[in-house]
Amino acid sequence: MRFRHPDGSTVHLAYCTNVHPAETLDGVRAQLRDHCEPVRRRLGRDRLGIGLWLARDAARTLINDPAELRALRSELDSRGLEVVTLNGFPYEGFGAYEVKYRVYRPDWTEPDRLAHTTDLARLLAALLPDDATEGTISTLPLAWRTPYDSDAEAARTARSALTTLAQRLDALAETTGSSIRVGLEPEPGCTVETTADAIAPLTEVGHERIGICVDTCHLATSFEDPATALDALSGAGVRIVKSQLSAALHAEHPHLPEVRAALGAFAEPRFLHQTRTSTAAGLRGTDDLDEAVAGRALPDSTPWRAHFHVPLHVPPAPPLTSTLPVLRDTLARLVGGPAPLTRHLEVETYTWQALPAELRPRTRTQLADGIAAELTLARDLLVDLGLKELP
Repeated sequence: MRFRHPDGSTVHLAYCTNVHPAETLDGVRAQLRDHCEPVRRRLGRDRLGIGLWLARDAARTLINDPAELRALRSELDSRGLEVVTLNGFPYEGFGAYEVKYRVYRPDWTEPDRLAHTTDLARLLAALLPDDATEGTISTLPLAWRTPYDSDAEAARTARSALTTLAQRLDALAETTGSSIRVGLEPEPGCTVETTADAIAPLTEVGHERIGICVDTCHLATSFEDPATALDALSGAGVRIVKSQLSAALHAEHPHLPEVRAALGAFAEPRFLHQTRTSTAAGLRGTDDLDEAVAGRALPDSTPWRAHFHVPLHVPPAPPLTSTLPVLRDTLARLVGGPAPLTRHLEVETYTWQALPAELRPRTRTQLADGIAAELTLARDLLVDLGLKELP
């Protein structure tokens, strides 16, 4: 979906396909047929943006076989789908029964992360629509905090890898005419947990093609104020290459037994759901939701937020709610001003099948309806900010 900003630039809205597990190119094609095109049809659009997730095996198949890459580009066109952004955070196995800490490997100290991200950049340059010359990729925020944070050599290795990536992106732009930018995506528990944590490593790399991806669920989980966070990035000269529109779980009164019980229903075995609370002494947290609800790991006199991407258009039932207000405030700062701070927006609710059983979609039709409803909400927010939806 495309929108015209009042300044005349085009803002793209997509939804991320990591909600549909696929490790192979055949699986990606099945996503396009079974999920992405039906969502487009529900929205009544001739064209729909998707934030494509290409696992390692799918990406390597496309890199090694130009005919397959041309065929994928042709299939996107025939199904009314377009790609200007990729989710390069998960490497493989994102649809496994248990993902948890595995999603952070390989990290930016490992050669496979640089190689994979380079592949994704080359693929995105080939998949961009004919009238688009800019693409973006979100990626791991360097590494999970351990053992990285206690290893000075790890920081040097990661910085060197990002510098090499920037050089490769420069070369790619020269040969293809496509400008691909990569954004570190701050996430609770990682060495770059907040937008503030991203400023130092990104200014050290100091290249316009390496910036930040602002995920509004992660921003909210860490109790970051959108205005303060985005102003600091702007002041430091850090480019916001894309933003993922998502909402976290919010519990206002976690000391109450009924609130703990409601939160406990969202504790599940597949993904980490880092949980945070903001106290007078600073941010406190656990790596997963079950650690928080089971005992006294967190102070419970202040609200809790959990890294669980809940559907944007349907808030959790009381006594819980979502951080949709943080998304609204962030979006207003990103695209509500005289010029957009980013032109690539991506709805990223990958946890539909991790919701409590009674809330999960039971059919493809229900899932497509839910994703379409999320995109409709995002579209309405953009229109309310003065953007005009384009055909």
